Amino acid sequence: MLAAAAGFAYTLETPLRRIHLPGPTSNGHYQIELACGECHTEAFGDRESMQAACVRCHGAELAESHDSHPELKFTDPRNLERTAVLDARYCVTCHREHQPELTAKMGVTLPTDFCEGCHASIADERPSHVGLGFDTCADTGCHKFHDNRALYEDFLGKHLNEPDVLPEPRVLARTTKPAARPLTLADADAREGVELARAEREAWAKSAHARGGANCSSCHEPAGGGAFEVKVPDERCGGCHERELADFEKSRHGMRHAAELSPMRVGDARTPMAAEAAERTVGCTSCHGAHAFDTRFAAVEACTGCHDDRHTRSYEGSAHARLFRDDPSGAHGVSCATCHLPRVLEAERTRVVHNQNHNLRPNEKMVRDVCTSCHGLGFTLDALADEASILENFDGRPKAHVKSLEMVEARAER
Repeated sequence: MLAAAAGFAYTLETPLRRIHLPGPTSNGHYQIELACGECHTEAFGDRESMQAACVRCHGAELAESHDSHPELKFTDPRNLERTAVLDARYCVTCHREHQPELTAKMGVTLPTDFCEGCHASIADERPSHVGLGFDTCADTGCHKFHDNRALYEDFLGKHLNEPDVLPEPRVLARTTKPAARPLTLADADAREGVELARAEREAWAKSAHARGGANCSSCHEPAGGGAFEVKVPDERCGGCHERELADFEKSRHGMRHAAELSPMRVGDARTPMAAEAAERTVGCTSCHGAHAFDTRFAAVEACTGCHDDRHTRSYEGSAHARLFRDDPSGAHGVSCATCHLPRVLEAERTRVVHNQNHNLRPNEKMVRDVCTSCHGLGFTLDALADEASILENFDGRPKAHVKSLEMVEARAER
């Protein structure tokens, strides 16, 4: 009422909305904490409405991961006793917001030994697990509650005794589809009176857009014509790059865009960022630039221009970076994007997944679609388990060792 009397516009992003937060929001959700309706779809919603909100954002990812603990498992009457201990039918049983003192990695708000509730007899069933504490279940190379694609026993068994580096390491090649007649500098159709530096026009003429037949008007004018716009909205990019924009909106880079909030501001990130990048906002052209849309720039410099954590700073001196510099084709070089925005083959077309969360947490998600393209599985799991090696951007052999492969081998021999 006071705000209204003062003529104050109480909008979606009004900082005063924070006074209604019962506590700080987790790292995964803090960017959209002012869009309360993203999670709280009903003013006094129950667990069912909260569950529907969780599934709306995360359901597709769980389905893709062949969720190890789907809701169906806990609606089985035979599991009623277990459900009474841990009701895993609901995301909020394990992931409760606004409780930072209880929140660990992945937004989990349960003690690390919660697996014991259902698996108390595992040591009796598997000799390899005798003496292991239940707080080690989710260690690197072991079990993940939802996504075990890289840790299934049959998958591990197929990759025993592989060398550290595979005989033919390779990154998926990009798929290109040039237009019937690629455009040239003379074809540029910017409106009369629009000033554009020659260097920018030349950059466009050498770009994938020109090769694919996308002219100035394709990006700078609304569909069906209209005023020439200097700044191109991300929605316009999605007209041709629908999957890429959809991926972007699932990521921490683009989740604010999906919630119809202002773009993410680099300085608001909870991980270390370069001071000079603090006022930048994140959108399609933040990484790809304008007109040139240089994919090599987007693959490394766009990342290192903002991120300032030790893992990023160590990249330039790593073996991965040396491979990238020595291989302009990108067939063997390893950039930031190689690992965090992986290329995947779909219907005989290679596309880049523009959701950097796709394989980041837990990091074993990288095993299948990134690491084992070049490395053996044993080396991969050891590297992902070695926190010091991760900080140094994997420059050298990992010092940690994961015993999952040895357990599988011993079980097969028995």
